[in-house]
Amino acid sequence: MRDTPAPQLGPLLRDWRQRRRLSQLDLAGDARISTRHLSFIETGRSRPSRGLILHLGELLELPLRERNRLLLAAGFAPHFAEHALASAPLQPALEALQHLLQAQDPNPAVVVDRHWNLVLANRMAERLLAGVAPDLLQPNCNVLKLTLHPLGLASAIINLGEWRAHLLARLRRQVAVDGNGELSSLLQELSGYAPLPDEDQPGGYRSPAPDVLVLLRLRSPAGELRLFSTITVFGTPIDITLSELALESFYPADADTAERLRALSAMG
Repeated sequence: MRDTPAPQLGPLLRDWRQRRRLSQLDLAGDARISTRHLSFIETGRSRPSRGLILHLGELLELPLRERNRLLLAAGFAPHFAEHALASAPLQPALEALQHLLQAQDPNPAVVVDRHWNLVLANRMAERLLAGVAPDLLQPNCNVLKLTLHPLGLASAIINLGEWRAHLLARLRRQVAVDGNGELSSLLQELSGYAPLPDEDQPGGYRSPAPDVLVLLRLRSPAGELRLFSTITVFGTPIDITLSELALESFYPADADTAERLRALSAMG
């Protein structure tokens, strides 16, 4: 079995520049270096300083994990630490997330990592997932799989075709921006799920008002829930784990849904 060759800085940097649709002239101008210098870095004829690599990574808006990868490819030590969420350094962040999840009740909310794996969930989110097949709820379960899998939430989603198209479009954008191989594999898997027999077709269904948001319309023991979502991230993370976490909160789109969420919460 052959070892995978270590990535080289030049091709990595060029790939990210092209992914961001920037010319060498564009990036060199933003970095205040000559186009010739940037060209030499990309072809391996020049070895940039650690500071310049970090500066280029910031200008390219790279994930912190990818900035470390650039440094390693150039022979430097990583700059950004990565701690487990339960570790002492991240204890304040974990407590903040737990507080936010609890404060969302009775609205469902989840915390996911960069691959959409479930990290934390509040009581209402767990309740809505109660009917999902146990195999899908194993540790490190993926919330996009939980949502679109035929044995997951899919059968409870009234506007499944519309919601499926929304999630897949969002995931495609993320793959394009991040260049994440695991997300690309996830996209391929989710795109292969067959539509359910009574599923609405993309483009043929639109959630009722408000028209400014795509709503998740979900069947529940208390009746139909009409929800919209928001994404919250840490503002200035310098730890890889924190930079890759997102809190997705679901809010009622109307008074009836708000009342039904309260009723579900009261069921114990």
